[in-house]
Amino acid sequence: QVQLVESGGGLVQAGGSLRLSCAASGTIFSINAMGWYRQGPGKQRELVARITSGGSTNYADSVKGRFTISRDNAKNTVYLQMNSLKPEETAVYLCNGLIRGSRYSGDRSYWGQGTQVTVSS
Repeated sequence: QVQLVESGGGLVQAGGSLRLSCAASGTIFSINAMGWYRQGPGKQRELVARITSGGSTNYADSVKGRFTISRDNAKNTVYLQMNSLKPEETAVYLCNGLIRGSRYSGDRSYWGQGTQVTVSS
């Protein structure tokens, strides 16, 4: 089994910064893409940022220039540095990973439990 555990959420004032971490553990052969999603109150889940095993990244237009996704392959960990946060970005931030459990299996999507980010005005 594979687990994704997020950390780093909390309460921050508008304009502030937070750094989220997501560590994958368990039976892991390889990790393909990893990403961060968010779901605000009454809103649909949306992609925030994504990074491939080769380091290619893509971001939601609304966070470009303010958020940076990175990964440490040796630690099976992905990070999201969030700067200049806005109140409307208050949401549960969830980590997702496309992970192979063995050389004989395909990628499977795993989700973390989520970490709350609250941005006060």
